[in-house]
Amino acid sequence: MACWGHGLASAAACIDLRGAMLSTLLIAHGDVMSAGVVAWWLFLCAFALFNVTLWSRTALELERQKHAISPALLAASRIQLRLSGVYVFGCAFRSVLPVYDIPRICLFDTWLADVVVGRSVATLAELAFASQWAVLLYATASAARSMFGRTAALALVPLIAMAEVCSWYAVLTTTNLGHVFENSTWGICAALVVIALLAILPRCAAPRRKLLFLCIAGATYVAFMFVFDVPTYWARHLADQAHGRHYLTLAQGLAEVSHRRVVSYRWEDWRSEIVWMTLYFSVAVWFSISLVHARVPAMRSTAVVPPRPFPVRGRAQI
Repeated sequence: MACWGHGLASAAACIDLRGAMLSTLLIAHGDVMSAGVVAWWLFLCAFALFNVTLWSRTALELERQKHAISPALLAASRIQLRLSGVYVFGCAFRSVLPVYDIPRICLFDTWLADVVVGRSVATLAELAFASQWAVLLYATASAARSMFGRTAALALVPLIAMAEVCSWYAVLTTTNLGHVFENSTWGICAALVVIALLAILPRCAAPRRKLLFLCIAGATYVAFMFVFDVPTYWARHLADQAHGRHYLTLAQGLAEVSHRRVVSYRWEDWRSEIVWMTLYFSVAVWFSISLVHARVPAMRSTAVVPPRPFPVRGRAQI
């Protein structure tokens, strides 16, 4: 009976805690939160939990298979697993604490929702994701003896690092022009990957479905970036220019993002971010996890030299 009593007390405490969280979500500064934003946030949290669980199962499965696969393949998969882990957990963090960077909008009044925290997490996660693609593309291009593919692979991480600089510049100064350059760079990088894979595709032995799927997915991403995402930020930049927006200096921006938070629960404030955030924290994460299982396809020519490892110390080929 005592155990049942404690159990009921714990359940009651959980209900009270959830009720308190729901009250925090639904009421803030006298404004009722949009039901759409509540549903979207719960959706992101569910994705975060699912993605962390999926990554954990992938890690356990890789550990179970470690004696059944070659040491080189195991080392390569572990590299992908670690890089994927940075991206998966980074996206999970940002799903629970979403932030709209330039207007400093967030859902929770906590230092964890500061723009500088979210942007730092995003930078590490995105560099890890770019590294995943660079490692896979370099190994595949080496197996196919594709100079263009190897060059594109080596360019990916530096280009994404440049995109992160543009993103930080946009966030600190509040100019959307920085986001235009950032997302254009992401689109260009994806296009490079697609072109490299298409050049390698005829050299692959059948079946080539996985490589073709990556090409189609990459082309879809490029189209999304240049048809929807980049034009959105360009339109915001033009609107800011038309209204004579005052931009911050880098020093002013750094001071502001470290403490300023605008807690908003209005659908109007979040609707422009919902599409890309939802896709980013779901589909992109699934691609990251899938790269742990990626393998270099067999090439048609038997005279092809073995693929070189990615030229970074400690990284084995995939």
